Amino acid sequence: MEEIHYKLLKALQINPDLSQRELARGAGISLGKANYCLRALIEKGWVKAGNFRHSTNKVAYVYLLTPRGIEEKTRATAYFLRHKIAEYEQLEKEIEQLRREVKKGCVQIKVPTEGLEENP
Repeated sequence: MEEIHYKLLKALQINPDLSQRELARGAGISLGKANYCLRALIEKGWVKAGNFRHSTNKVAYVYLLTPRGIEEKTRATAYFLRHKIAEYEQLEKEIEQLRREVKKGCVQIKVPTEGLEENP
């Protein structure tokens, strides 16, 4: 859930007038989950919702990060940066190990021959 909150905070900081549907699409979550998470962010005091009316008289909301929301987004950004760096470093190690295995010939690649008959 933290990652979803981070994605929503990041998106709202860039564009506070995104609709819940646009937020959901951008975060890769359902509209219902976006609504649930936005409510949680509002309850935590990280986001403030204000409404305004379009010329078509439909009510729309603008979601603004509060100072606490900006602090939380900064904290979450640092957390995810550390997490992604650790993932990257682990992948580098795995890739290097695989390269060594291939170089040593420990990994043999078999090419399937069945079904590769030449056309007459």
